[in-house]
Amino acid sequence: MCPVRRSYMSSEFPAERVQRLKRGRTVSVCIPARDEAATVGDIVSTLVASLMHGSAVIDELLVVDDGSSDDTAAFAAKAGASVVAADRVLPQFEGPGKGQAMWKGLHETSGDIVVFCDADVVGFDPAFVLGLVGPLLARDDAVFSKGFYDRPVEGGAEQGGTEQGGTEQGGRVTELMARPLISVLFPHLADLAQPLSGECAGRREVLEALPFAGGYAVDLGLVIDVTERFGNTSLVQCDLGSRVHRNRPLSQLGPQALAILQLALARSGGFGRSELGLAHTDILMRPGSDPLPVELVELPALSGLPANRLSA
Repeated sequence: MCPVRRSYMSSEFPAERVQRLKRGRTVSVCIPARDEAATVGDIVSTLVASLMHGSAVIDELLVVDDGSSDDTAAFAAKAGASVVAADRVLPQFEGPGKGQAMWKGLHETSGDIVVFCDADVVGFDPAFVLGLVGPLLARDDAVFSKGFYDRPVEGGAEQGGTEQGGTEQGGRVTELMARPLISVLFPHLADLAQPLSGECAGRREVLEALPFAGGYAVDLGLVIDVTERFGNTSLVQCDLGSRVHRNRPLSQLGPQALAILQLALARSGGFGRSELGLAHTDILMRPGSDPLPVELVELPALSGLPANRLSA
């Protein structure tokens, strides 16, 4: 029987309480983004107004532009965030992807606690950050927090919702790929409500001690690695309420699902873990479509890199 994991509600951590709990510790928010001009500006302006200027919960807000072809970087900067281009950070580690952008954002920030948020959320709620940071400030034995939420599908039936206007829950890759893999290979994580959620936070010394999977598999990789190294109950989760974001068509979910499978096999010994940025590649084969290479890239722990200015 696994120890009981602590679970929280974001309402337990209003801004005033989180500010008191900081006790001199600093908080950085990192938002990896690619082609998210439609939403990133609103997210940044909401955080700046409520948690930087309003309550001083956030000390640093960084958007990592992962090769956008739109005005993501300009909108984020105009709204008040610092912005870096992913390909300018540790350029010896090449290639786009969410995991790379998070890893490079960790390198570029300086907060004692680092929060990661997705850039495609509509109606972003500051409670997303408060609910992730609060448990790490309140408990010394919690080193990583994972968000979960209701996920009504935006846009109704055309985008995968129901005929009643999009009330069906999202999370198809979670239910069809990640959860079965976790049940078989990592059952100690079976109580995580949303193991692939993009909203999470960790203590800097913990995050810098871990490798990052380079693409979509980064979220699963972090929860596996945190619990393996620091114990299952070092990871807590928090109910962040409701989250609405762009719902991707089914055709775009195959590469994500394969990336999750690759990561789970690597962590369970199904094939050897790649080292220091070297990739393991599989080909996604689908009738009527060109073969699609999907790489699992392992980025090394930042604490082991001479170039890591924060750990030097």
